[in-house]
Amino acid sequence: MAGRGRVSMQEHMAIDVSPGPIRPIRLISHYFPHFYPTTEPALQPPDPRPPVTPAHSAPQPQPDPEPEADSDDSTALGTLEFTLLFDVDSSTLHCTAHRAKGLKPPASGSVDTFVKANLLPGASKASQRRTHTVRGTRGPVWEETLTYHGFTLQDARRKTLRLCVCEDPWLRRRRRAPPLGELRVPLRKLVPNQARSFDVCLERPRLTKRPKSLDTARGMSLYEQEGEAEPASEERGRVLLSLCYGSQRGGLLVGVLRCAHLAPMDANGYSDPYVRLFLHPNAGKKWKYKTSVRKKTLNPEFNEEFFYAGPREELAQKTLLVSVWDYDMGTADDFIGGVQLSSRAGGERQQHWRECLGHSDRRLELWHPLDGAPLQLSD
Repeated sequence: MAGRGRVSMQEHMAIDVSPGPIRPIRLISHYFPHFYPTTEPALQPPDPRPPVTPAHSAPQPQPDPEPEADSDDSTALGTLEFTLLFDVDSSTLHCTAHRAKGLKPPASGSVDTFVKANLLPGASKASQRRTHTVRGTRGPVWEETLTYHGFTLQDARRKTLRLCVCEDPWLRRRRRAPPLGELRVPLRKLVPNQARSFDVCLERPRLTKRPKSLDTARGMSLYEQEGEAEPASEERGRVLLSLCYGSQRGGLLVGVLRCAHLAPMDANGYSDPYVRLFLHPNAGKKWKYKTSVRKKTLNPEFNEEFFYAGPREELAQKTLLVSVWDYDMGTADDFIGGVQLSSRAGGERQQHWRECLGHSDRRLELWHPLDGAPLQLSD
């Protein structure tokens, strides 16, 4: 030990030790390439020798670097192709779901999917539409059109279409799973009578707000768009009426065609609607009518017609009251909404009534929004 010199701590720290080139840290996916087929090959340590550049070599274009993103980014959820068409003449909105690509399957591995659509804000089940289910593929093709009747210019200015790609739980007898992805399209961007195609990346599902002022126990749960004004005056629905004064029969023919986006009045989120007609003041003849009941629906289709006899001048002084009701067995029926047409009404209601009585044998159809307050008759 005497022949060997001892190295102090200060001398040991003063020794110039070169650690060599710093190598990049390898990812776990580099060790298991079988489970990560899309992972790039492992990085190699830099070569200390300078690269040899051949003479007269043209510079090669470098590809644009891809944005960094983890596996949960919206690009990993897939894309959805669809087409929207707002038909002003028929007051309809058509949404055609074409296909989805690159869907990210859930933990269960199921790829049985369908597309669900909703109009926001609005009653959830009143505006809900869905396609059929395509099984066993991450690139399903639906090619199915979902139609909203009674869609007006006012709806296009303030509503948003929400599309969700959902897993079908009934085919595998599981509980309902959250959507695989969703997207929202402000409908004010649509040009009337012009189809517009979209190919958009799906986003993570967002929570929808539900107004506390509504009676959710009776199915009045509404979707609310973020940043939207409070929906205190939420619509009760609308009704499509046709009016025609027949010169041969000498009376007014009223057609109740359909209703759309009715407010749900039952606990199951639906209603059993029917329509009442009342011509005021009456002349002792047939002046009350009622359609048949449509069970468990918020978009009923009636296509029923009723006739009120009388000269044109006499009918012009009357008021037609149209009210929509929810049928309840054993209890009083619930009032959903109503509308009254007369020469003293305002807006499109007055215009519809006057144009009908001003032209003979001319059928006029028009959508009318329903008022939530009970109708008041004026003498």
